[in-house]
Amino acid sequence: MCEKPLATTAADAQLLVDAAESAGRIVTVPFVYRYHPMVRELRARIAAGGFGAWHLLHGSYLQDWLLSPESTSWRVDPAAGGASRAFADIGSHWFDLVEWVAGVRVAELLAETTTTVADRPRVGGPTYGNGAPSDAARVTVTTEDALAVVGRTTEGVLVSVTVSQVSAGRKNRLWFELDGAHASAVFDQELPESLWLGRPDRTETLVRDPSVNSPEAARLSVVPAGHPQGYPERFENFVKDTYAAVRGNHPEGLPTVGDGLRSARLIDAVMASAAQRAWTPVDDASPTDEPTDDLTEEHAGHLR
Repeated sequence: MCEKPLATTAADAQLLVDAAESAGRIVTVPFVYRYHPMVRELRARIAAGGFGAWHLLHGSYLQDWLLSPESTSWRVDPAAGGASRAFADIGSHWFDLVEWVAGVRVAELLAETTTTVADRPRVGGPTYGNGAPSDAARVTVTTEDALAVVGRTTEGVLVSVTVSQVSAGRKNRLWFELDGAHASAVFDQELPESLWLGRPDRTETLVRDPSVNSPEAARLSVVPAGHPQGYPERFENFVKDTYAAVRGNHPEGLPTVGDGLRSARLIDAVMASAAQRAWTPVDDASPTDEPTDDLTEEHAGHLR
């Protein structure tokens, strides 16, 4: 298992992919938001049809743990975490989740970044730490605190997301909406036990219930309906699936080193776009694997 970012550049991520393939090793990357049961429920419903062609995919990932000028982390240092911080850290999760659930690939994007805290303590602490000593030396911040990305999928669908680590009161709000020709859906990671589904004539809130949810959602439900399931169980299920893969099985949706490479290429495209202030292609606009069998023709077409 390798935490993301898989590497600080796409070129280095490719080396890891090549090494894993040549050694015949399974390498997984914890894009663990895939492991919320209601995320699997939404993917299953998309596969079953009924949403229509995608019209718009949009959302945000907002946090506030770096709002204070006294807060810092190893991720702030580009030598340790790479040129991108907010996108590499959390924007990467949003893109992995939306692309995987909706069955799309972003082919090109336009990004704008901002650094709202000009300098921070030099001392790099653990992620979500309590800040550095008051007498710590300070350094100029070059990684982004927030950014906005607009993109187009290979099918031309518009995608937009706002990413921030300096939004007061927002602790871990990964939120997305998928708007299709016939129906829409919303998932909010801070309310992971439910989905919002919308149609022109009605809306509904669907709650996790393994007795009626899709097989994949039920498989990942480790507690009965009505008993909250959330953050820790995502990692537990991810680890279980990693072990299953090592034993020769092929769990649905297990994020691997190829997904880590995809993320690294998105990061490189975001940083290049922000630097050039121009639309930038994503090198890997097509997936490394064939569409999974459970996707409908309608949405599997986005993956080809």
